[in-house]
Formats: sequence, structure tokens, C-alpha cells
Amino acid sequence: MTIHRMDHVGVVVEDLAAAIAFFVELGLELEGEAAVEGKWVDQLLALDGVRADIATMRTPDGHGRVELSTFRSPVNANPAPREPVNTPGIPRLTFVVDAVDDVLGRLRAHGAELVGEVARYEDYCRYGYVRGPAGIIIGLVEELA
Repeated sequence: MTIHRMDHVGVVVEDLAAAIAFFVELGLELEGEAAVEGKWVDQLLALDGVRADIATMRTPDGHGRVELSTFRSPVNANPAPREPVNTPGIPRLTFVVDAVDDVLGRLRAHGAELVGEVARYEDYCRYGYVRGPAGIIIGLVEELA
């Protein structure tokens, strides 16, 4: 075996506090925050002078993690992607929730925008995509059965 488990998904955001609030509203728990810098980070990221703040968010079941990071240096002037859902490489995370409409309403207060419509897939689920922090696409699945 080459893989033991998936550890986390990382997302670079512009406003760390707002991204934490978004994911807390979604139902994730803040596991911890840290500042990172130094030679090891520069080597890892192939950048010079990295100074970043990170927050690790944990799913309620304890098995999934989302690492949010914002860079104080080096500064990147490129805007967050706002590409369509079918663009290769666009991050898309999906979470199973109790009620899509309720979660969607709560996330809208944190800037989430519905991508298309909430659609029903037979008797299996209701599914919708929202665009969240830094343009990341979040899938919301409400299981019906």
C-alpha cells in the first residue's frame, strides 16, 4: 500500500478570519491556528521568504480536515479564481449536511453564492454547489434515504 489516509485539503484564502467563520458556519470545528515561516516552508513551497498564517478545520466525524492559509509574504497579486465548475483544477469540496436549504441560508450570510440550483437526484439526494472563500466551490448534499 502506498497511501495510509488522506490527511487534509489545503485552500489559500485572502481573509483567514472570514474563511474560518464560513467553515465554522458550515459545521467544521477549528482545530488549531499557527504562523509558519522559515527555510523548511520556503523549501516545501518553492518560494522565498514565506510568512503565512494557517488554520486547520476538522469535520465533526474527525476524519476530514481543511487547512486554510493566508500568505503575508510573498504577496501574490493574482485574484482568486472564479471559473465555472467544469474548469480543470478548480477545487471542489463536498459535504453531507442535514438540510441543504438551511445550510445555504446560513452560508449566504458569509458571502456564499449558489452556483446553479439545488437539484434533486431521484430519491437519493438534494445537491447544490456554493462558491465560498477564495472562489472555492463547496458541494452540499442532503441525503434523502
